[in-house]
Amino acid sequence: MTDKVVREKVLCYVVRDGRLLVFRHTDHGDEEVGIQVPAGSVKPGERPEEAALREAREETGFTRFGIVRKLGEVTYDISPYRFEIQHRHVFHLELTEPTPERWASQELHDGEQEPTNFECFWIPLETAHVLQSGQGALLGALFD
Repeated sequence: MTDKVVREKVLCYVVRDGRLLVFRHTDHGDEEVGIQVPAGSVKPGERPEEAALREAREETGFTRFGIVRKLGEVTYDISPYRFEIQHRHVFHLELTEPTPERWASQELHDGEQEPTNFECFWIPLETAHVLQSGQGALLGALFD
């Protein structure tokens, strides 16, 4: 049996006009990595709120994000992709600058690895069940 590491993660539900901001990796097929929301790791010494804002900025290329509220926390076992348990802090964010319907973005990873290329776009909240790896687990909390 493989030991699983627990990692602190954030998920960002960026909502505007009944639509959710999502992206797909343009270097990988949807069958590999699916449709995702901005998300990532909480760095040592970083608060989850700070990580959520940083990840949203890094993955979309936009900067004017604000936290509406924390929706909750959920645990997800991402095995066998990686043998880790993700403890996810889920946030509802707003983006207060205009965006196109679709745009290309790139996460640079502080130069520690090759850049990741994304196509960002908006989908109706009603279709957000298509999110990969349990990322939609707390979408219902947006309506509480």
